[in-house]
Amino acid sequence: MKAFFKDIFEYHHHFNQKLADQLIRNEGKLGERAIPLFSHLLNAQQIWNSRIMCEEPLGVHQVHPLMECRQLDRENFSKTLKILGMYELEQPVKYRNSGGEEYQNSVKEILFHIANHTTHHRGQIIYELRQQGIAPIVTDYIFYKR
Repeated sequence: MKAFFKDIFEYHHHFNQKLADQLIRNEGKLGERAIPLFSHLLNAQQIWNSRIMCEEPLGVHQVHPLMECRQLDRENFSKTLKILGMYELEQPVKYRNSGGEEYQNSVKEILFHIANHTTHHRGQIIYELRQQGIAPIVTDYIFYKR
C-alpha cells in the first residue's frame, strides 16, 4: 500500500510541476481564481503533512507567487515521501482543524484525502484555464502511466 501511495504522490508531483510551468508561461492571461486555487491545493498538502509531523502549517488560503509554488510542491512531495517512510499507514494522527476542533484520522486516510483534494482542485484550475482560452495540459492518471 505504501508503494501505491508513493506512486500516487509521484503522479501528483509530476503534474503539479507541469501545471506550475503552464501557469507561469500564461500568468498574464490567467483568471483571478487560478493562482489562489493552485496555492490552496499546495497549502492543503503542506497543512496535512504538518499535522502528521507536528510542524507549523501554512494558512489554508495563503496565496503564493507561482515560482514559489513550484518549490512548495517539491517540499510537499519530499515531506510526503518522508511520512511514507516514517509512519505506519494505520497510525492514528490527532490534530486540530483550522477551526480549532480536535479530530483523529489514520495516516492512510489523510494521504487519501490529500490525493483526492489535489485532483479536485487541479480539475478546477484546468477549467479556469479553458475559460481563459488556454489549452490545459492533460493530467489524467492513466495518461501519466502510459
